[in-house]
Amino acid sequence: MSRSSHGAHSPNVTMRDVAKAAGVSIATVSHVINDKAGARIGDDARRRVQDAVIALGYRPNALAKTLSQGTSRFIGLVADQIATTPFAGQIIHGAQDEAWRHGYVLLVANSDGNAAAEDEAIAMMLEHQVHGILYSSWYHREIDVPEQLHQADTVLVNCFAPGSGLRSVVPDEEQGGRTATDELIAAGHRRIAFVNTTTPSPAKVGRLAGYRAALAAAGIDTGESLVVEASPEQEGGYAVAQRIVDSGATAVFCHNDRVAMGLYDGLRERELRIPEDVAVIGFDNQEVIAAHLRPPLTSVALPHYELGVAGVRILLGLDPADEASPTLISCPIVARRSV
Repeated sequence: MSRSSHGAHSPNVTMRDVAKAAGVSIATVSHVINDKAGARIGDDARRRVQDAVIALGYRPNALAKTLSQGTSRFIGLVADQIATTPFAGQIIHGAQDEAWRHGYVLLVANSDGNAAAEDEAIAMMLEHQVHGILYSSWYHREIDVPEQLHQADTVLVNCFAPGSGLRSVVPDEEQGGRTATDELIAAGHRRIAFVNTTTPSPAKVGRLAGYRAALAAAGIDTGESLVVEASPEQEGGYAVAQRIVDSGATAVFCHNDRVAMGLYDGLRERELRIPEDVAVIGFDNQEVIAAHLRPPLTSVALPHYELGVAGVRILLGLDPADEASPTLISCPIVARRSV
């Protein structure tokens, strides 16, 4: 018979192995092993976990035992492609800084959009009894919540899931759209176009709502000819340049900085100067674009760092959050020379 059959300690056996053998969740295994008070576990499930522990020779290591006693100082962050995007990695930076500030260490797993890798990352974090999990996407969107996230205290960052019961923190897209439009109004413009995206998203809806709200508050008519849709990249902005000229707009609010970059090219080809002939504002404040256009582009920033901070604060109970609606984080304007 093998050593594990006698219950000898096998250093390679994990809580996940026990859960698989017993046909239960990792959380259930943790509750049984640590005899967690108040855990509602049936006698059959408890017996299967105990049998699997003996059969596999599982024994919690010192770290797991310490974590099980409620002294975990780890916060998990699971993301899709956040670590490989040029600006969204700031969510990790903000979460890490805030976690350190309160004596916690951030454990980061980047799934690169791979569902199996994501499941494995969440399972690992549950096994190590993290204090809670931040689940983040690299762009603001509605998501389907991975089932395992319901086994931990979870906050969604830069994404949301209505009806899931999970708290979330997202950019205030409408406020950002209003801020951009207000900047152009303050500069004296009254005929302001908005180049929106063709891609359905909270950003498309929210930024348009903010644009319309700012114009309405200023008593400016929002003619539909001034709202133009374009694909959300440089080519999209370039393609609508003639429509912007034909509209008679003296200022343009662009859905993002890439669209603004293309619009710059289209306006320049038509011998129009920025901002003397047409003022332009972007969105995202993608530094590699906005700061290096000529003239540098005024842009509304997505608050990625602040989203990470807010996610940790909500997870630690330092700030309140409503499960019924996302917590909104303001999008500040970064003024340059395009207005």
